[in-house]
Amino acid sequence: MLNVKNEVLIRVFSVAFGVILLAVVIFLRLFQISIKDSAKWEAKADSLYVKWVDAPSQRGNILADDGSLLATSLPFFDIHFDAKAEGLSDQIFNDEAVDSLGRLLSLYVDQQFTPGAYASWLRRLRDSTDAKAHGIRYVPIAKGITYSKALLVKSFPIFREGRYKGGFILEQKNRRERPFKLLAQRTIGYTREGALPVGLEGSFDNVLEGREGKQLMIRVPGDAYIPVHDLAEIEPEAGDDVVTTLDINIQDVAERSLLNACQTHNADHGCAIVMEVKTGKIRAMANIGRTPDGWWETYNYAIGERVEPGSMFKLASFMAMMEEGELKDFEQKIPVYKGKVKIYDEELVDASPHGLDSMTIKQVFAHSSNVGTATLTQEFFKGNASAFTAHLRDFGLDLPTNIEIGGEEAPLIKDPKDPKSEWSGTTLPWMSIGYELLLTPMQLLTFYNAVANNGRMMKPYIVQRTERYGEVIKEFRPTVVKRSIASKTTVNKAKELLEEVVINGTAKNIYPKDYAIAGKTGTAQLNYHKFRASKGIRHQAGFCGFFPADNPVYSCIVVISEPERGGYHGSEVAAPVFRAIADKCFALKAEMHPPVNQAPPPKMVSAQMPSFDAGTQEDLKKGLRWLGMDYFKGSPDEDDKDSEWSVLVAEKGDSLVMKNRIVSDKTIPSVVGMGLKDAIFLLENRGCKVRVRGYGKVRRQSLAVGTRASGQTCILYLQ
Repeated sequence: MLNVKNEVLIRVFSVAFGVILLAVVIFLRLFQISIKDSAKWEAKADSLYVKWVDAPSQRGNILADDGSLLATSLPFFDIHFDAKAEGLSDQIFNDEAVDSLGRLLSLYVDQQFTPGAYASWLRRLRDSTDAKAHGIRYVPIAKGITYSKALLVKSFPIFREGRYKGGFILEQKNRRERPFKLLAQRTIGYTREGALPVGLEGSFDNVLEGREGKQLMIRVPGDAYIPVHDLAEIEPEAGDDVVTTLDINIQDVAERSLLNACQTHNADHGCAIVMEVKTGKIRAMANIGRTPDGWWETYNYAIGERVEPGSMFKLASFMAMMEEGELKDFEQKIPVYKGKVKIYDEELVDASPHGLDSMTIKQVFAHSSNVGTATLTQEFFKGNASAFTAHLRDFGLDLPTNIEIGGEEAPLIKDPKDPKSEWSGTTLPWMSIGYELLLTPMQLLTFYNAVANNGRMMKPYIVQRTERYGEVIKEFRPTVVKRSIASKTTVNKAKELLEEVVINGTAKNIYPKDYAIAGKTGTAQLNYHKFRASKGIRHQAGFCGFFPADNPVYSCIVVISEPERGGYHGSEVAAPVFRAIADKCFALKAEMHPPVNQAPPPKMVSAQMPSFDAGTQEDLKKGLRWLGMDYFKGSPDEDDKDSEWSVLVAEKGDSLVMKNRIVSDKTIPSVVGMGLKDAIFLLENRGCKVRVRGYGKVRRQSLAVGTRASGQTCILYLQ
């Protein structure tokens, strides 16, 4: 019994000892793996590490109003080669295939290497004994190639076997492209890693970017990750398209005209905006800045630069006075003190010397008299400056436009009731001429656009909808900010003043013949101290207005900063840019041209009837029949004989008379009133040589009628 008990104990202890021994072995092994050999196993894990990475989505397009592509993402491809791919056998990687692949790579991918050099390089990658190539499984073959070229490379020997058998690794990368290159560059903008988003690309990034997919990547020797499969396991979702309000043609002429002006006047920078009056759609937004490398859209000055607008702001001052009910008679004369006046301790002068003691109110505005505007405003609002700023708020000049593009600066309008505004005795007169306040060009244009739109202020906007595969996702419609910024009488009077500027004022140099422009020039000093003369004065030239003046379709502002040559006034620098843009718009847009049959046909007066037209009788009769015009038969020039040649004259106010013209065979005939064909026929048949001056029909001939023809030269003067 004792022996049995001892045997059991021995077995129990043996099992226990075995378990303890096994535990010790396991513990020692764990210690060896996790502590002693940790670096080895971590390196091995890293070499086989598989992870999910984001697969970028196809970014949405940015389009112009007519559907033209302003920005799009195009697929480009990187090609790599895995010479140690699991299925790449020696049978596939044979000498003939390698030589052929080397020749094709040299011909189509990189001609710097010879076919032999390419083939040798491929063999070294495959050779496991080559120390330099050992472990490299992600070798770049080509980068940033197009889809068609990627398909071509994929058809090469070895590569045509695919990812596992041929070691061919194809990765797609989307690249943002702009078909119109620099057109609206800053407005379109960009998104870059480590930089603030800019323009439409930045403001609508969440719409354009889409949704990323997922792709399984494996880490291979050489510290590189390669895709496990050619396609993403979770497909990315493409972004939506953004359709802008920009008109490609207007944007192009705005940029070209602005660039030309900046280069001509060697300006620092400038901007131009074109807005559709009825809707607030931005049809063009151009920004040009000077850099050491040339002229570029370096900054969006149109919405991001607050400046003192200068004389362009005088429209608001005059409208404020009209709203007070004090300014009614534009022909009333007011003193302008020969263009120089002292307000408190500061001297105010007119930009252009004129020496006049007085001007009419219309002349003060049209010729942009600082003295007249400031003294008039001071007279109306001296005891109640807050009423002046209240009118400015009524005009919406204290409001940002909240346009979709980021970076807009809020307007700065001083308030006499606010102790932080630094209001002084000279603030009111200087504000009236566009100083001691700050506005962006977009904010000032919005005000002018409201005047053009009969007082209705529209919110400017540059995106009209977002789309997905042509289906509208979200639509942005015109938004009314204020139904009326001023009374109808004030708005109509303001338009009258703006037209006078172009007809007889500072902008008469851009007066067009075929349509009417209304607007205001502006010339501001950038480094002034209450208009005290100083060295190195820098200026800003501007022009803001709308066209056609009688039925406005577009409003536009042009601001050019620091012109250094060829003048610095708004009329010299900015107004011609406005005119170039307006001319292009007028030529392009049929809706700006009145129909030719809109008005009743005018009555024909005697001065418009054919007068002294000569030619063959048959040709004249044929022309009159085609025109449906009657005529009377008159007496011949010399006798009653019929003649092949006749002349039409207007007699009795509204009657045409056809008279015979006798032509001699031996003397110089009268060819006055004839077309060049008939005149040359008659003179050369009589042996004369003919020389021609001008265009049209013959008005004068050098040889006297009746002179004997003897080979002379006859000069015909056409008109």
